[in-house]
Amino acid sequence: MKSITIKGSQRESVGKVSTKALRNAGKVPCVLYGGDKPLHFSADELAFRHLVYTPNAHTAVIELEDGQKLKAVLQDIQFHPVTDKILHIDFYQLFSDKPVTMNIPVRLEGNSPGVKNGGRLLFRKRKLSIKALPDLLPDFITIDISKLKIGDTIPVETILNDDYTILHPNSTAVVQVKASRTSVDDEEEEEEEEGAEGAEATAEGAEAPAAEATE
Repeated sequence: MKSITIKGSQRESVGKVSTKALRNAGKVPCVLYGGDKPLHFSADELAFRHLVYTPNAHTAVIELEDGQKLKAVLQDIQFHPVTDKILHIDFYQLFSDKPVTMNIPVRLEGNSPGVKNGGRLLFRKRKLSIKALPDLLPDFITIDISKLKIGDTIPVETILNDDYTILHPNSTAVVQVKASRTSVDDEEEEEEEEGAEGAEATAEGAEAPAAEATE
């Protein structure tokens, strides 16, 4: 999984006055949990744009002024209710031998024949909560919908992976195609195509004797 580097400054004072001063200076107060004790630091608000304002899942590498580089995952974020400015971020430190839980985006590939026939594609789970070791975290989970017909569903149990555990019931629908008023049943379309081919063959067979009679 891609990591976003955040250059931060460790801070000792965590009072309201110091926190307000940080925000006034364009900094975001942060806390890193998961280690021996919580680590308080701050970073420029612009440093978080590729980590926060994206549909993709990323881990973070927090580089502190003393040379420490700590791998982490964003755990919680607070926004201002009016301006949407970032007020505070909680991170959780990652260790190579400890599994972590993350929400991973789902990407669809292929063209559904059910949608082609007028069905409605329902993308039920655009993100899936998974548990895995940090090095095995995927950037996204890909699902092929090229065989998804009207009435078909792709549940969690069909996309299980040995690298991670999906934290949803196996029967959870991720994506499905529902019938609509304008949809054509896939089997009916196949029968119509076969019927059309048969009609063409019959027409050709009927033309042959007529041609012979003309000669």
